[in-house]
Amino acid sequence: MNKALYIVSTPIGNLEDITMRALRVLREADLIACEDTRQTRKLLDHYGIAKPAISYHDHNEAERTGELIERLERGESIALVSDAGTPLISDPGYRLVAAAIAAGVTVVPIPGPSAVTGALAAAGLGTDSFHFGGFLPPKSSQRRKTFEELKHESCTLVFYEAPHRILEALEDIAAVMPGRAVVIARELTKLHEEFLRGTAAELHATLSARPSVKGEITLLIGKAETVESADDTPIEEAILALEASGISRMDAIKQVAKARGLSKREVYKMTL
Repeated sequence: MNKALYIVSTPIGNLEDITMRALRVLREADLIACEDTRQTRKLLDHYGIAKPAISYHDHNEAERTGELIERLERGESIALVSDAGTPLISDPGYRLVAAAIAAGVTVVPIPGPSAVTGALAAAGLGTDSFHFGGFLPPKSSQRRKTFEELKHESCTLVFYEAPHRILEALEDIAAVMPGRAVVIARELTKLHEEFLRGTAAELHATLSARPSVKGEITLLIGKAETVESADDTPIEEAILALEASGISRMDAIKQVAKARGLSKREVYKMTL
């Protein structure tokens, strides 16, 4: 195989969701860099692949990148994998890829599973364009700021969220985008795969009735309508509401201006 850094996508749940090319690269690589060697070993053992593996994760990537680049420059081939899905998509790897490119090392993507595209394909929301925001912020004020900044985007919004915070996230969506279509894709490709569809308030009621919420969650929010009813909230009141969610006054003015088709200068003068 050609000496290069291979970015290998691995299953997000069902071990059958791996390409023949990915298996070949894993068998032929000199070294496999894993987010968690124990997790990757389950996949390798399932397919009878006996290759040396080294950990490469958020807590050691700064120090380990140099070591891996040295090995690549010596002519070794390295396969980079994450615990599940496509490396670098809300997973470690950016530092290594950037360093490899800077060192003149060939970087080869081996495409495959991703919770983002899997969720989008079956959600029933618009897929002509989408915004992937990674993991949502842990605090409500930060989440609401994120939703406020994105609520006028005419594309589907996609996020990852932890199961112990999903109810709080739905509360924030209901407060900022109350009528928007929402889809929760849970445990994709696994035994208990589930899609829940409705408004944020409806899904909150559904999940609240359960003893607990478990599993990996991809959260999707339908696109903003291209034509919305006019907002007759007084300018200053609208700005204060955004400020209360944690947005700076100048950013609030920008958002109000954009939402109402006005210039930032016009809105600013109205507040004087």
